[in-house]
Amino acid sequence: MARESIDDLLERVLARNPNEPEFHQAVREVLGSLRAMEGRHPEYEDARIVAQMCEPERQIIFRVPWIDDAGTVQINRGYRVEFNSALGPYKGGLRFHPSVNLGIVKFLGFEQIFKNALTGLPIGGGKGGSDFDPHGKSDDEVMRFCQSFMTELYRYIGEYTDVPAGDIGVGAREIGYLFGQYKRITNRYESGVLTGKGLSWGGSLVRTEATGYGAAAFAQEMLGTLGMSFDGLTVGVSGSGNVAIYAIEKVQQLGGRAITASDSSGYVVDEAGIDLELLKQIKEVERGRIGEYAERRSGARFVKGGSVWEVPMDVALPCATQNEVDADDARALVQNGAKVLAEGANMPTQADAVEILRDAGVAFGPGKAANAGGVATSALEMQQNAGRDTWTFEHTEERLVEIMKNIHADCLATAEEYGHPGDYVAGANIAGFRRVADAMLAFGVV
Repeated sequence: MARESIDDLLERVLARNPNEPEFHQAVREVLGSLRAMEGRHPEYEDARIVAQMCEPERQIIFRVPWIDDAGTVQINRGYRVEFNSALGPYKGGLRFHPSVNLGIVKFLGFEQIFKNALTGLPIGGGKGGSDFDPHGKSDDEVMRFCQSFMTELYRYIGEYTDVPAGDIGVGAREIGYLFGQYKRITNRYESGVLTGKGLSWGGSLVRTEATGYGAAAFAQEMLGTLGMSFDGLTVGVSGSGNVAIYAIEKVQQLGGRAITASDSSGYVVDEAGIDLELLKQIKEVERGRIGEYAERRSGARFVKGGSVWEVPMDVALPCATQNEVDADDARALVQNGAKVLAEGANMPTQADAVEILRDAGVAFGPGKAANAGGVATSALEMQQNAGRDTWTFEHTEERLVEIMKNIHADCLATAEEYGHPGDYVAGANIAGFRRVADAMLAFGVV
């Protein structure tokens, strides 16, 4: 039986999924790494494991009708892509943002397969969301939307089936409304069906901080391979949401000086180091714009538009959204002497920018490895829910740091094994793939 080459498979996947550039980008990156495995694992090739993995197990698209405060009926579109359940129930966030479409949800779900596998925990990969924009909506409007969204989604999820969490636009408020509607419909207090819950009703300590803390911990490990630490280094962070805020917090705890934050209006530079309490007040409490930080912080400046990556920094932590770092940004980072980039967001670095960074010797940590702390702590939340238990902040953070260190070591060891020493992208993709592929082989063609 003739075996399909990676290049032939890639061509077929792209043709079969037209007009989905983000999904194409994610598949190209993973399959590019898997070329190093061709001929070394005939059992995967005979079972066409790569081809199976590129096709979601289930894709759900549904209408979400709701009524705004003016009494007008609004219509949004909801998505859940349940991509791969070989290692456990589908696991991945819900994103509420106007940019959400099927291609973006598929790219996020595909990435989630490998990210979740890297944690070593028993969770599969999925993702979902809606083109609903919670920004500027009242609490009542958000509640009505979430209730309508869950009225359809509930039939596809469950603690042994699919466990959504938050993502962009979905925080504790939205998770609360979603869980309340799930409980109402099913008549079950099924704590394990959603993660990112409030601490008083099944949530886990460190879950709020986990993605940002994990990205900083991964970057610390990367710096360690260069004989460095965060101590005394200048760190640039993009975004000002959950991931960015807690990446800044952990960087400061580790001795680094985080000097930037951003949102869609522009970015701030604070050479003295970001005032974390002020940033939290503006973004978490007041839900304000980043420019307000410079208005209230002596010595800080606001740059409207532009790119945060123009600012000189030793370490870059992109924590905003996909494809925010382009080729020009990468060249600016190289020129300004950046040593490490670790992705706090999902695929924030464009493919050509990744090549520029890697060719220049900048250590590059892909999101599926560097930002796996969020989903890892979600899985720890699931463990606590299953055991009707709660853990201390210190114990949970210790588990998180241990997982991030293991992911880092796994990436480096796998990259070395397959002839790409120091290549975190190849190491992450191959290590995650092998874990899922072995389970898929065991199950047969299903």
